[in-house]
Amino acid sequence: MALSRFWSWMLLLSIGYILILLATGRQYSLGTLVNGQQGEALTVNELDSADLRLAALLPALRTGAPVVAGDSTYTLTSSGTVKVTSGTVRADGLFPVCKDTVTDLWLPLIGYLTFFCGLLNLLVDAKAMEKLARFLAPIFHRIFPDLRKDHPAYGFMTLNFAANFLGLDSAATPFGLKAMESMQADNPTKDTATNSQIMFLCLHAAGLTLLPASIIGYRAAMGAANPADIMVPLIITSFVGTLSAMVLVAFRQRINLFKLPVVLFVVGIGGTIAGLMAYLTSLSGLGKSHFTDNLSNGMLLLIIAVIVGYALLKEKYFTEKGTNLFDSFIHGAKDGFTTGLRVLPYMIAMLAALSIFRNSGLMDIVMEGLSRGLALAGVSKEVIDAMPVALMRPFSAGGARGFLLDAMHTYGADSLTGRLVCLFQGAAETTFYVVALYFGSVSVKNSRYALGVMLLVDLICVITSVVVVSAYF
Repeated sequence: MALSRFWSWMLLLSIGYILILLATGRQYSLGTLVNGQQGEALTVNELDSADLRLAALLPALRTGAPVVAGDSTYTLTSSGTVKVTSGTVRADGLFPVCKDTVTDLWLPLIGYLTFFCGLLNLLVDAKAMEKLARFLAPIFHRIFPDLRKDHPAYGFMTLNFAANFLGLDSAATPFGLKAMESMQADNPTKDTATNSQIMFLCLHAAGLTLLPASIIGYRAAMGAANPADIMVPLIITSFVGTLSAMVLVAFRQRINLFKLPVVLFVVGIGGTIAGLMAYLTSLSGLGKSHFTDNLSNGMLLLIIAVIVGYALLKEKYFTEKGTNLFDSFIHGAKDGFTTGLRVLPYMIAMLAALSIFRNSGLMDIVMEGLSRGLALAGVSKEVIDAMPVALMRPFSAGGARGFLLDAMHTYGADSLTGRLVCLFQGAAETTFYVVALYFGSVSVKNSRYALGVMLLVDLICVITSVVVVSAYF
């Protein structure tokens, strides 16, 4: 319900605001909202070549080259008019977003879902999910008390958390969607999120990460002296975010987390992270990058090998069902393709609304207002300069990435701002997109308090990032 109202008001306010700008002469064209491409020159006016204001520029314009005067660029078009541009388009327009969502997001997602759901079906038919669920039941049943102790969702959630932990986002999504589907099968009110679905999605969105390969890659591309030096602060921040998500949801659901299996589980994860961090800090910058790359991709290949190997060992279960490993994989892959078809409308609805919101200028107003408020509160300029990434991250991964690269280019990859934006990008999820994708995959319309908790966790991660970066560097 909260997401539905947010989506509706975001569209209405953005369109209303842009129409006001058009009526008052502060917006020249609506074309950028519909057809604009992010980063292209923004048209702010068009003049007739006979306009007296262009008299001094006409000789230069007639050479065919654009003329820059102050913040504006003048270009003589083939029709004889002069186009005036200033700045760039903030985000792709409505039509490009709809197209790119299908070509750049949905089609790759279909591929990931098809492959990994095929693998997951091998685990199901080999009865591995039942054994994994029983093994994890003492821990997970205390975090997800509404699920029965042998629920197959435990296995799917474990694979999702493991993939996220290793920075394998492409593999994590299919596992997570299968977890949501398996929990939805027991949902008595199909259009309303269950407690277990909310707990899982909040933990997923918190994004406990060990190997932030993409962040390291961005820092290397921007000339950081040691691209991997952000790993320890990022691990700490994402760990705090994950614990916060667990505690906040447990408080809402009145779950007692102070039970021995849960405490040992958290301590075990913390100890594993500490051990890996200790080893990583002993490596050089190049060694860290090489190790993390091999560990993440090696673990993915190992998971695939273990699944296929276990299924081969338990081939008798496939024979009993009148199938074989390959046919079982194909059956699961078809389910993954069906799931991909189901989530497309939710992806387009959210991303299209966010495109209009950004191009209307309301996002800039929110950012500017927050920056001024932080300045009045005594927050340092380095932190304020990093805030666009923190504000954009819940809405758009691509938009936040653009701010991330711009901040590192402007202030330096090894500046406090440059490091801070890396934590903002790596320790948070694209909250609104995740809510739309995961709940949309099971046709849940009422997400209850999930969105509020996830945004609060994003805020906690922002605060933690500032504290950790300031202390660590």
